[in-house]
Amino acid sequence: MWNERYAGDDYLFGTEPAAFLHRAAEWLRPGATALAIADGEGRNSVWLAEQGLTVAAFDPAPNALAKARKLAAARGVVVDYHLADLDGWDWARVFDVVAGIFIQFVGPEERSRLFTRIDRALKPGGILLLHGYAPRQVGYGTGGPPFVENMYTLPLLRQAFAGYDVLRAEDFDAEVDEGRGHSGRSALIDFVARKPLADG
Repeated sequence: MWNERYAGDDYLFGTEPAAFLHRAAEWLRPGATALAIADGEGRNSVWLAEQGLTVAAFDPAPNALAKARKLAAARGVVVDYHLADLDGWDWARVFDVVAGIFIQFVGPEERSRLFTRIDRALKPGGILLLHGYAPRQVGYGTGGPPFVENMYTLPLLRQAFAGYDVLRAEDFDAEVDEGRGHSGRSALIDFVARKPLADG
């Protein structure tokens, strides 16, 4: 399904990064390692690389990865792209930053498993970047899956990453213009948090 959505020459969500990344930029450091989950056509991984981070990214759609590689080459950056789904990625690899931007194609059960994997992939002291839709987005119909249960709430994220130092947690509406895939009034969640340096 995703490979079909990414067919054609245009970029479904545009070539500019999610505005969320600009809001999170103060917590990013050149030279840090970063993982972009289900990165699609590369707009977010490319931007992270442009900030001086060493970026790995994966997506299950070959069409998306081909466009991501093209975008990285056009912008003059290197991203380590991999063809993989959530089960095919090596979650034993660890990073300074893990970014999950509009990855709400998973339901509650798989989401819980994904969040556990994200925690494992983050180095102690690492930065978690999560951005997605709040439940009322389903009524707006301007992007994302039509499943309320897939959406984020701030209490859900705070509970999932209990013990993390929450740096930004916002639930707000905004006009989004990110290609034909995300366009119009949207209910957004920003969540930036730092993993504790040690358990307990």
